[in-house]
Amino acid sequence: MSPTASPVLSAPADTAPAPADDLRSLLKRCSPPTYTAALNYRRTRDPAHLPAIVFGIIERYVDRPLRPRLQMPAEEIRLTADLGLDSLTLTELVILIEETLQLTLAPEELPRLRTLADLHRFIAAKLPK
Repeated sequence: MSPTASPVLSAPADTAPAPADDLRSLLKRCSPPTYTAALNYRRTRDPAHLPAIVFGIIERYVDRPLRPRLQMPAEEIRLTADLGLDSLTLTELVILIEETLQLTLAPEELPRLRTLADLHRFIAAKLPK
């Protein structure tokens, strides 16, 4: 190598995206507050961020005309009857929650989830202690 030549440095081809970029891509169709809450959750693991995350992810899957129902108390919001979420959509929703929160949820438990409050309790029970 000549004294004026400098070595060419390149990034490895399999460089993983930064965690914030990965999360931004994952939540690209969710609201900015959902992304912010998820980013804060990943940094702190503070469960206080969970309601905003779950709300934002559910909002993504609920048809626009039904979204005002999300303002009802969580105990009263029925996932299927009020929000129109079928079993396939619930599965997609739970997968996105798993990836966002970096935890594993048992899909066989999904049929027991009737209300938004049930979903919140289900997720809270799976969080690392």
